Amino acid sequence: MKKHAYLFLSFVFIFSGVFAQKQANEKPQGHTDQNKFRQMKDVLATPNETRTASGAPGHAYTQQQVDYVMNIRLDEDKNQIFGDEKITYHNNSKDNLEYLWIQLDQNMRAKDSKTPEANAERFNAPFNGPKSFVKANMKERFDGGFNIDYVKNEDGADLSHSINRTMMRINLPKPLASGDVFKFSIKWHYNINDINVDGGRSGLETFPDGNNNYTIAQFYPRLCVYDNVEGWQNMQFWGRSEFALEFGDFDVKITVPADHILEATGELQNSKEVLSKEHQKRLKIAETSFKNPVFIVTQEEAEAAEKQRSTKQKTWHFKANRVRDYAFASSRKYIWDAMAVNINGRSVMAISLYPKEGNPLWEEHSTRVVANTLEEYSKLTFDYPYSKAISVHSERQGMEYPMICFNYGRPKPDGTYSERVKRGMIGVITHEVGHNFFPMIVNSDERQWTWMDEGLNSFVETLAELDYDPNFITGNLPKDIVPYMGGDQINISPIMSHGDYVYQFGPNAYTKPAAGLYMLRQTIMGPELFDYAFRTYSQRWMFKHPTPADFFRTMEDASAMDLDWFWRGWFYTTDYTDIGVKSVKQYYLTDQPTETAKETARKYNMDLAEFKDRLVYYAEVKDGKMPNNVKSISDFNFLNDYLVSLPEAEKAKLKEAPKYFYEVTFEKPGGLVMPIIIDIAYEDGTIERKTFPAEIWRYNDKEVSKVFRTNKAIAGIIVDPDLETADVDTSNNSWPKKVEENKFDKFKEKVKG
Repeated sequence: MKKHAYLFLSFVFIFSGVFAQKQANEKPQGHTDQNKFRQMKDVLATPNETRTASGAPGHAYTQQQVDYVMNIRLDEDKNQIFGDEKITYHNNSKDNLEYLWIQLDQNMRAKDSKTPEANAERFNAPFNGPKSFVKANMKERFDGGFNIDYVKNEDGADLSHSINRTMMRINLPKPLASGDVFKFSIKWHYNINDINVDGGRSGLETFPDGNNNYTIAQFYPRLCVYDNVEGWQNMQFWGRSEFALEFGDFDVKITVPADHILEATGELQNSKEVLSKEHQKRLKIAETSFKNPVFIVTQEEAEAAEKQRSTKQKTWHFKANRVRDYAFASSRKYIWDAMAVNINGRSVMAISLYPKEGNPLWEEHSTRVVANTLEEYSKLTFDYPYSKAISVHSERQGMEYPMICFNYGRPKPDGTYSERVKRGMIGVITHEVGHNFFPMIVNSDERQWTWMDEGLNSFVETLAELDYDPNFITGNLPKDIVPYMGGDQINISPIMSHGDYVYQFGPNAYTKPAAGLYMLRQTIMGPELFDYAFRTYSQRWMFKHPTPADFFRTMEDASAMDLDWFWRGWFYTTDYTDIGVKSVKQYYLTDQPTETAKETARKYNMDLAEFKDRLVYYAEVKDGKMPNNVKSISDFNFLNDYLVSLPEAEKAKLKEAPKYFYEVTFEKPGGLVMPIIIDIAYEDGTIERKTFPAEIWRYNDKEVSKVFRTNKAIAGIIVDPDLETADVDTSNNSWPKKVEENKFDKFKEKVKG
């Protein structure tokens, strides 16, 4: 008997424990703060004396300066660049430097480059034509890369150095103390790549007539950035993520065939030596022409020049101050036109160089687009500080450098072109000229944070394009990013990812940040607040090195808006927007207690009989049918007595009594919080826009309800009617459900009719 009792008690004890544990497991568990509106202190770097909590440079902020004196020679026969440079490195940091790091970007194309080996390969095509077969299977790798002839100290002695792929370390004889200067020189040469054969951001384009178009950049060994955040930014160049560079002064002499026309970063120092008197005269006229471009070299003159080939040489001398990089373009095929642009009372030159193959498209649009870009960017950021901006035409390029950029957009051989080609050409010129602002002046680290130059630039580009042509299809609006946002999550990266390993580089680094900023300006902040904050960021970080945190903090600091929810969601996650109408309940007034009222009374121990003829009850309309006992406000005597008793001043503030009552519940299947924007269509054909800030989701980011009290019956509701929030699924955006997906305009027309 005792044994059985013991077993029974043991069973009860064990069962009770298991049951208690089960109950405990079913209770809500402890958790960290996962609210969509939590602050980003866990993500952003701690502010310090070099970078303040406001997003501005701190009192101890420093950056280096690097000055270059270069002699460059273009060998047209061998398609080679020969150069020597004297470099003056100013150590403005508080640190002693044991070595300097130099970028050797051309080494990506060296025969021993690891870049091809780092790219996976598959037989994706089941067959090849002869040209593609030879290229894929038989073509020898281009013999590119820098050939370093020497690295010497200021006194001419050899300087110890070590090359690691696209980086070269200069081993200093002794540590370079804070505030000191180190001078040294490098001599080099390399083979110029054909951009249509070997690819590349710069190089040459060969024409059937035997002439070349040289668009030359990354052509010289250049210093890496040493800053307060990363120390040396010496990540290898794999070909995609671009550059981090220091500002400095450049004194550059470029020797090319005597019949070439050349433009470059900086101000030309010897125009009388390299330009004919007629060209100088035309250039003077262009400097006062603010409405239309003036031809310095006409198409007829360019066509005549390309039929000859001079055996002589000519040296063009340029100087540029406070620039972070250098590039030039040279060819005997160039047509050259220019016009002046008024930037807040200061004259800046908009310039285009293009072969006849670019016409008529280029003479119609290029320089005008350059001018428009300078004007529009200056309005939203700061006055363009340089003396000129140059657009150079090359068949397959879209690349930017200080004061000069290389752009595609070529008509057919007969001069005709499609609207798509025209739009692409206008878009790429706007984009590449715009890069003068980001990152050539607001000098972010492109190697790590591609979006900080490409995304910000694509956003301002959108506004400039719409100014040039209000019907321009930009591709950077919130609705344009929907297919990407709603795509396969395995193939999507957060914006805040290193450029060399993000999936879908274009949408990630260009379109998504641009669309997000457009949304921030138009939908979340409003143009006035956004523009002031964006201008503040741009001007704070002119000629400096900003980080993402500096941008995020400045936008909030200058606008008094908490945007952490937006940065965290849009930039740090791959969440998407999906907001819809879950339900719409209509209510009517009654003097009879509803079941909900009775339950509430029981909960609070109330006797509703005591409040007879003193309460208004809200009853839900079932199945869309209004019952017979519906009351209007005038039917409630106690309510009318109360209204009559109010002072006249208070009565004057009252709105007309509502006749219709609706409770609308919005659902949010998507992970992002966004403002709720709705159009309410009434039965009388009118439409009302209402907007609720993103903070409406702060207590429940799954669903939220709003009550609408109106004098007109609601016929329908549409969420995000103008497609402002990149909503990936519009099938739940309307009520009633019979409204077809993406048929918002027809729905509005139907209601109005």
